[in-house]
Amino acid sequence: MSKPRRTGGSWRDRQERDPYVQMARRDGWRSRAVYKLEQIDEKERFLRPDMVVVDLGSAPGSWSQYVTKRLKGRARIVAVDLLEMDSLPDVDFVQGDFQDDQVFEQLLQIAGEREVDLVMSDMAPNISGNKAVDQPRSMYLVELALDMARRVLKPRGSFVCKVFQGEGIDEFVTDARSSFERVRVMKPKASRAGSREVYLVARGYQL
Repeated sequence: MSKPRRTGGSWRDRQERDPYVQMARRDGWRSRAVYKLEQIDEKERFLRPDMVVVDLGSAPGSWSQYVTKRLKGRARIVAVDLLEMDSLPDVDFVQGDFQDDQVFEQLLQIAGEREVDLVMSDMAPNISGNKAVDQPRSMYLVELALDMARRVLKPRGSFVCKVFQGEGIDEFVTDARSSFERVRVMKPKASRAGSREVYLVARGYQL
């Protein structure tokens, strides 16, 4: 029994020492993940007033929180997650699987007649620790997110998603390049150095 407690304490200790965790608490953000989006946006500048945004795998909500604060509420944001998410100003939340037809239709109804300007996803699978299992699961999620982007984005729209380095990522980047004018893979400073996560930023969607 003592070993799990030590392991758990070690994780908690790392969290407590993490400067981005401390900054998120200080600044009122829901999670440290907000700084990843902020750093990507600082380089890419894809957020602009009055855009329509879909946030896939949104809970606990820090990415939606960042967009609405960054644009001073001048955005229509539809957040979707299997998990519950506390409400946010100017954000419509749909709980469910975005692959489900009913959830997808609800998403479209909230987005309104205008097409979507940005699809963003910070989704990740439950990690088992077995790379041979985890990598295919993560690639499956990003492929679903890309498929959603292709279904809802307006011409010249943008797509941002988390993807893990490993088998399948090169093919995924190539696939994204077939639909977007510019595709970039980047690792924001807020992403932990030991993590395999990177972010794909695709601009200029082409139907």
